[in-house]
Amino acid sequence: MTEKTKGYTVQEATKKIENYCVYQDRCHKEVISKLRGMGMIPLAIDTIIGQLIQDRFLNEERFSKSFARGKFNIKKWGKNRIVNELKYRNISRYNITSALKEIDPNEYLNTLDILANKRLQQLSEPNIQKRKKKLADYLLYRGWESHLVYEKLKELIK
Repeated sequence: MTEKTKGYTVQEATKKIENYCVYQDRCHKEVISKLRGMGMIPLAIDTIIGQLIQDRFLNEERFSKSFARGKFNIKKWGKNRIVNELKYRNISRYNITSALKEIDPNEYLNTLDILANKRLQQLSEPNIQKRKKKLADYLLYRGWESHLVYEKLKELIK
């Protein structure tokens, strides 16, 4: 049994996407992808995107700022990972820069310290070099800048 995809009018699709954007800040790429999944044609997509921007349902600066705050505060991501994820979502350089300003520099370094200490406690590797590598890999994967990671390694593992 095959399922038919429901056809949407521009008004119905706009209402559905407004609810999608109200639930959580979205970037243009996510909304366009959702509209394509709904079977909308490019002209309708452009019309709906324009309407969403005009009605302030879609705002990339607001999205990038809340994305950066959330990923830093909740997932403890570093700036590199946040920047890469925003670039993947086609966010402009200006919006990425303003989003990174949402992260307090002192809180950023404090979070790195807490994260590194917590991970170091979890590592049971007796070899110091392997321990350093595991900790560095963990922090680098999470997007922390390499110079900060290596400073932290020198501080924690002697």
